[in-house]
Amino acid sequence: MVTDKIQDSVEITRWDRKYRDDFIRLNREWIESFFCLEESDLKILGDPEGEIIRKGGEIFLALTGGKAVGCCALVCHPDTGRYELAKMAVSPAAQGKGIGFQLGTVLLRYAGEHGITRIFLEANTRLAASVRLYRKLGFQEMEAKNPAYNRCNLYMEKIL
Repeated sequence: MVTDKIQDSVEITRWDRKYRDDFIRLNREWIESFFCLEESDLKILGDPEGEIIRKGGEIFLALTGGKAVGCCALVCHPDTGRYELAKMAVSPAAQGKGIGFQLGTVLLRYAGEHGITRIFLEANTRLAASVRLYRKLGFQEMEAKNPAYNRCNLYMEKIL
């Protein structure tokens, strides 16, 4: 398994089925804290391997002491050939330590290494820290394009 040591205490690793429950827990935790789970969430969280991995995407997890404290996904939309940064979550106890930035950096590097030239994301301006993170990663606001989630009021893209 390929892993990246970003800091002494944080390791970013790619998907392994053993992290399935962690991926679901981390995403439910943030979504249910601010919004409601939507049909699109339930579809991905119900089958992350089928909805992300087998469709040409990847999932990254941040580990500290072997415990998953963060995650994000590179989702391929085969019908459009587009890629999305999605399902980014960091456990509240681990926030403010740069883990989201580390996850995003690894995801963007992976995307570039796999010939992906453009990535989009959907967000909500209510989550100001997340929006700052996306801007720090180089994403720029664009006109919204049919959001997959009712909670999203911000569309951003990054050209690699």
